[in-house]
Amino acid sequence: MALMEIDAGRLTARLVLQRREGIEDGQGGAVTGFVDLARVWALIEPRGFAEAEKGPGLVSTVTHHVTVRARRDLVAGQRFLKGARIFEIEAVRDPDETGRFQVALCREVTG
Repeated sequence: MALMEIDAGRLTARLVLQRREGIEDGQGGAVTGFVDLARVWALIEPRGFAEAEKGPGLVSTVTHHVTVRARRDLVAGQRFLKGARIFEIEAVRDPDETGRFQVALCREVTG
């Protein structure tokens, strides 16, 4: 099986990696929110688009592969931000099993 070549020069999108965390609400309780973990360079590649009828109309789902340099703390359930765009991480894999890069399967969340 041939190794997948990844060109680090194509990692041109600047993203914020966030994880879900309980945040104090200032009144003795907590709310679930996201906190920044790191800023990373990435390659965002659209992968799929689907529509489904839900409730009163169509709901669209757009998926992407987001490639970043390998990190020990990158797991499903986190998310990437690019400006106002949100990419929820559904799965993470090492595309060529060298430990240099990771590809995250992400679902883009729309307003």
